[in-house]
Amino acid sequence: MRLFVKWLALALGPALLLACASPPPLAPAQPEAASGWTAKPGWATRHFAVAAANPQAVEAGYRILKAGGNALDAAIATQLVLALVEPQSSGIGGGAFLMHWDGRNLSAWDGRETAPAAVDERLFIKPDGRPMSMGEAVVGGRAVGTPGVLAMLEAAHRRHGRLPWARLFEPAIALSEQGFEVGARMHLLLGGASGLRRDAVAARYFFDADGKPWPQGQRLRNPALAEVLRRIAAEGSEQAFYRGSVARDMVRRVRGHAGNPGLLSEADLAAYRPRERQPLCTDWRRDAPAGAGPGWRVCGFPPPSSGHLTVMQILAMLPPGDAARDLQDGKPRAAWLHRYLEASRLAFADRAQYIADPDFVDAPAGDWASLLDPDYLHQRAALIGPRSMGEAQAGTPRQARSAHAPQAAQVEHGTSHISVIDGEGHAVALTTTVEAAFGAQIMSDGGTGLVGGFVLNNQLTDFSMLPRDAQGRPVANRVEPGKRPRSSMSPTLVFDPRDGRLLMSLGSPGGQAIIHFVAKTLLATQDWGMDVQSAINLPNVGNFNGPSVLERGLLPPATVQGLRALGHQVIELDFPSGLQAIERRGGGWFGGADPRREGIVKGD
Repeated sequence: MRLFVKWLALALGPALLLACASPPPLAPAQPEAASGWTAKPGWATRHFAVAAANPQAVEAGYRILKAGGNALDAAIATQLVLALVEPQSSGIGGGAFLMHWDGRNLSAWDGRETAPAAVDERLFIKPDGRPMSMGEAVVGGRAVGTPGVLAMLEAAHRRHGRLPWARLFEPAIALSEQGFEVGARMHLLLGGASGLRRDAVAARYFFDADGKPWPQGQRLRNPALAEVLRRIAAEGSEQAFYRGSVARDMVRRVRGHAGNPGLLSEADLAAYRPRERQPLCTDWRRDAPAGAGPGWRVCGFPPPSSGHLTVMQILAMLPPGDAARDLQDGKPRAAWLHRYLEASRLAFADRAQYIADPDFVDAPAGDWASLLDPDYLHQRAALIGPRSMGEAQAGTPRQARSAHAPQAAQVEHGTSHISVIDGEGHAVALTTTVEAAFGAQIMSDGGTGLVGGFVLNNQLTDFSMLPRDAQGRPVANRVEPGKRPRSSMSPTLVFDPRDGRLLMSLGSPGGQAIIHFVAKTLLATQDWGMDVQSAINLPNVGNFNGPSVLERGLLPPATVQGLRALGHQVIELDFPSGLQAIERRGGGWFGGADPRREGIVKGD
């Protein structure tokens, strides 16, 4: 039991320590705090659709599409409004991965943050030689990486955008000046963000005179963000964000943090460059039984994301599904969950061993596709037996052994996701993040001196806190100057392999659980014939090569006991996702939004 508690504390966050004792757990699951359940109907549209985590952000994307913008234009406008209304999850002080389809070509744009040039692999090691706790590392400047989202969006817009860059900023600037109503989720998360109270800029903006979070419904204006966005709209991000007064203010706040200063420099900001990477596309279910359809071509992000590789490893180790066999009363049976959770153990063992920034770490056998080799995954799937295997070990794809140590489990935090499909069938899947709730809990006003601003990320805590194992072997995902931390963000586009038609855009927040949330949606829609809203509504489950985590109260007690009887250590917790998805259906599009969040879908 002691080891079980220790694993949970590392993998899902300190709040879960309370959850391992009796009575049943009360603490909300980390990395994403639960904020209730609001049933969503699903939305049918004919021509286009926008899905995002906040209705005001969706409205901005919708208006851009109505004004003649394309999917990328709408996604940028949506993201900029999210920076205002959902600062706990994303913003211009963070990073993002973007998948883009223009009807002919697929591209993957990497706006992941980078480690400052002055860091070394012992960034999170204390003087006594022990690693910092996540709580010690997150708040303050130490974990702030060079923000990448704006540079990436601008580079993608130069290639694919239709409306002028400045036009896309108008909704966020107007809303920043006029104000927006604080939502229930933002209010809830402010209550736990004690670091914001110690940051002068954030305390002035997020809290009242008594230090209490602004209540739900409070109209909140952000003139500092409006001014920063106005400059970026007029001058471009390179001059107005990565250089000049905004850059100086970010660096001053990171390096000048009283309790936990960091190493970000103006040179780091000026040197930042986004990357265009080769998407990973994997044919799945092409071996399904006759009459089951042609399967899908699932396209996702390559390393430094672990998302697509790990999702597709899990899916490939599962046999073709059958709703009558796999489901009971619309929910997965214990036998199906057992195989899914065991496949997850194997995939997460490989993830911990191999996946990191490809500019610093070679793929096994020189090719990331080696992790998806059918013969290799067939061998891995053969390890799944009638009872839980416990902790899985990494495999050796194409017999390529690694000199790296596997990364120990540690908490990974949340994000936000945007999916857009425009009237021409062009599509975006954009997952965007500042890492933990409100990032490093440092706020920059961009040097404006006005109220508000934007939060800075704590993305460097996505690196391994321990750079080496007891034998001195380096961890692939250790901190190094200029390196991008491994991510679980999984923006995904799905195509028909027969004619290349776009079928779906989807993604989710949730730290490393993003992988399970996306896998669940793909499995339920492909194997069980569900629409995306029904798939999103299904109970969340996951295994990270430790105990099996089930969303509390959504699976029958007999199913939970069935898993325990098969040898699983099971914990039931709030396990909230934030899925957004749009699928081709009925001659048009059908969108789903997670009932666990505030998001919607809108289109014509």
